[in-house]
Amino acid sequence: MNKGELVTQVAKATETTKKDAKVLVDTVFASIEQELAEGNDVSILGFGNWKVKDRAARTGNNPQTGEKIEIPATKTVKFTAGKKLKSLVKG
Repeated sequence: MNKGELVTQVAKATETTKKDAKVLVDTVFASIEQELAEGNDVSILGFGNWKVKDRAARTGNNPQTGEKIEIPATKTVKFTAGKKLKSLVKG
């Protein structure tokens, strides 16, 4: 499923136009993005959790030359599925 398909499903479920559904979907995504950008965790009960994690600096290898390179520390986002989502996926 892509964003357009999600908008279509939201429009059908809420009996609104695709334009209005797109605003709803964009608002949800923007809210999640804003919280994560501020370093906050986002939890949606039954669906899952997004957490901002620090990834430490490390030494890696350039695959083309084999030369050692330093990979700087960075922040990343980790998603963990909630109990309900996990059980739906398992079947």
